[in-house]
Amino acid sequence: MSNSFTESEKMENKAVVLTIYIVAFIIGLPCNLLACYSFMRKVRHRPVPIDILLLNLTISDLFLLIFLPFKMAEIAQRFTWPLPSFLCPLVNFFFYSSIYISALFLMGVSIERYLCIAYPVKHKLNRRPTYARIASLVFWFLACFHCGCIIFIVHYLPGNHWSHVDNVTCYYNFSDKQLAVVLPFRLELFFVLFLLPFFVTIACYANVIRILNSMPNIKPQKRQRAVGLAVATLLNFTLAFAPYNITHVVGFVTKKSPSWRTETFCLTSLNTVLDPVIFFFSSSTIRRTLRECWIGICKKLRNHTSPCCPCCCRSSKDNAKKGEAGELSLGSIPSILAGSSTPTPFATLEPSMTLDE
Repeated sequence: MSNSFTESEKMENKAVVLTIYIVAFIIGLPCNLLACYSFMRKVRHRPVPIDILLLNLTISDLFLLIFLPFKMAEIAQRFTWPLPSFLCPLVNFFFYSSIYISALFLMGVSIERYLCIAYPVKHKLNRRPTYARIASLVFWFLACFHCGCIIFIVHYLPGNHWSHVDNVTCYYNFSDKQLAVVLPFRLELFFVLFLLPFFVTIACYANVIRILNSMPNIKPQKRQRAVGLAVATLLNFTLAFAPYNITHVVGFVTKKSPSWRTETFCLTSLNTVLDPVIFFFSSSTIRRTLRECWIGICKKLRNHTSPCCPCCCRSSKDNAKKGEAGELSLGSIPSILAGSSTPTPFATLEPSMTLDE
């Protein structure tokens, strides 16, 4: 009876994890591809630090999404690795690295926004795209180095559970000798690549909110939008990253990997869905791209539907006229979804204090 319950529980976990992965892939891939295209075009034309950081954040999400189907195949085979053996360390390296690269770039974006609000004039005078590029290289190196060390140690230490036979797991089961090395490494990941970025992000957004609240000329709607963006960023840390990283601490204390580690690991993929919502819709670059895509879709629909169709028969000029009259038009929907037609949620500040330029 207990065996059948365990098997049933395993099937339920498989369904939940697979569903989360599929949702993250379907939503995250097109959103991040669109964002990557937009930021690459913006950086080539006029690179600014915030766009460089967001571009790297998007690339990190795309790495995770590219290798996500391999994890889906693994989950579908009841947590056993059905693919060639060389893909096991490769997939896990990019998957784990992407988690901590995203956390570091979320921290970088929060620092950039704090400096932009707290020291607008000084920051604008000293702002250089080179600084953002150097920070990006450091973030990539830190995450890839730490995760690469763990992958290398697990793969080459004696007693490795990986083999070329069928029905084996990929970085789920570890020998005692492997755990003696892996668990301290995981604890370091928790403190250096999760907890530190988390606290820095909290401090930056707390000060941003404090500064905005002290400015009487800021409209309440703009202030609320800034607060909402900060809260959403912290939710990304707490919902997508915190549960999985807590397993590092629990594993170090109990000297073994928690049984619920797999379920928390799949939550990290939701970061690829939350990032576009949090950051990309606050960027004028993304809003402009969305608007162009929406107009293009409407034009194509207008060419293939009846002229009496109210959704597609209006031109962009008609939408613009309606926008001036205060009416809701299809062409304005992307801007509304983005929050406003202003560059950033802090657009009520002076031009030197805005984030998008």
